[in-house]
Amino acid sequence: MQPLENLSVLLVEDHQDLAETVVDFLESMGAVVDFAADGMTGLHLARQHRFDIIVLDLMLPGMDGFTLCKEIRETDKNSTPVIMMTARDELGDKLQGFECGADDYVVKPFDLPELVARIKSLSKRHQGSVTSETLSVADLILDTGTREVRRNGELLQLTPAGFQILRILLKKMPNVVTREEIESELWGDDPPASDTLRSQIYKLRKTLDKPYAVSLLHTVAGSGYRITETDSEA
Repeated sequence: MQPLENLSVLLVEDHQDLAETVVDFLESMGAVVDFAADGMTGLHLARQHRFDIIVLDLMLPGMDGFTLCKEIRETDKNSTPVIMMTARDELGDKLQGFECGADDYVVKPFDLPELVARIKSLSKRHQGSVTSETLSVADLILDTGTREVRRNGELLQLTPAGFQILRILLKKMPNVVTREEIESELWGDDPPASDTLRSQIYKLRKTLDKPYAVSLLHTVAGSGYRITETDSEA
């Protein structure tokens, strides 16, 4: 079986030659690829069709990738995993991408097999567990079946990566989960850049804890992360 057998991918990229190269390679790996050359067309396609993965350039005509990603997350409540693809390699751009709801980040130029590995990993992660389970601590409730997370009765909007990180931490609470354990569950043997997990934790903490009096997500210096009602930061 091909690595991306029948996986539905939306590619939003304005560079025609690169887009054709990526489309041809993904299709050779078994994916079914739709393509948009600008942000507005990409947004229209994301709203009209269900995709397993969206591969999104940041610098787009009409609507940039940051705006497009934020629109499908906040307005459309679309949880399809998003990989941002750009020539930028600054931490601030990555943080902004994750803040808008991206799940992963590849920097041009990149190897096409690396992109395939990212797509495959994210699609598996998004499918998640087929068994419905409710995990909770304090006023936080995560439902693996509906993929809803609520705190104090309020529905939280998490990225797919943030949802999976929270699920991992809740399943193992109150134990500390190392960075390596989380990265392994999220990305297997091919984790992205070293600051990707840190950026996802930052985004998760901002949504999960910032509006509330009690913090639940704690960093244990030199060890990893944990969910607990008591302050365990070292």
